[in-house]
Amino acid sequence: MQQIDFLSLVSDEPNSCSYLPGKTARMPLEVPTSELTPQRFDQLLEAGYRRSGWFFYHTQCPNCSACEPLRLEVAHFRPSRSQRRAQRFGDQHLRTEVSIPTVDSKRLQLFNRHRTERELSQGEAQVNEAEYRSFLINSHADVAELSLWYEERLIAVSITDVGAESLSAVYCYFDPDYTWLNPGTYAILQQVDIAHRRGFRWLYLGMMVAGNSHLKYKANYRPHERRIAGQWLPFE
Repeated sequence: MQQIDFLSLVSDEPNSCSYLPGKTARMPLEVPTSELTPQRFDQLLEAGYRRSGWFFYHTQCPNCSACEPLRLEVAHFRPSRSQRRAQRFGDQHLRTEVSIPTVDSKRLQLFNRHRTERELSQGEAQVNEAEYRSFLINSHADVAELSLWYEERLIAVSITDVGAESLSAVYCYFDPDYTWLNPGTYAILQQVDIAHRRGFRWLYLGMMVAGNSHLKYKANYRPHERRIAGQWLPFE
């Protein structure tokens, strides 16, 4: 793993893996020791780091390398036929807003319902406002919120970190009643479009885990690169 001289280790305790049952996860938590510029944030993404609140982490799991950071080079991305259909359908029916992240009762209810109905909560209690802020909004990096609206109803939110030439999709949640609108797919395609219009090179989609039904979909966005054994490798 590439050494980052502007990070300081906070915690490095193995725990049960939330992605694959029966596995032990090791994801050291680190924080910046000085200002995190957009260029430094890009450096962290390049090195395979992800963000959770104020913390950055990367996988150093014993006896497992299933988590593969995945990124799209936006100028080379070619949507599949189904992704193009989702784009057209979303363009017709959805309104997209990009703003500073916020939290209110509407977002909390949507976030918790998404976690519960898609079996992502793992038996944990519902997230409150402080926990939502701690997980998604509090950050050393610049953060944006992409929200999707259907007939004045909020149906999806995607939290996105912003670097100098990179966007990083942190977390997306949506109303399970509106899966027919493909809000998750549309949110990613909107982030590709935003990155392209800003002249950014990369959109990072986080971890791709082939054995996890909630994460393996990321491999459907091609061409892409995955970070395997410290190297970014192309997948056509």
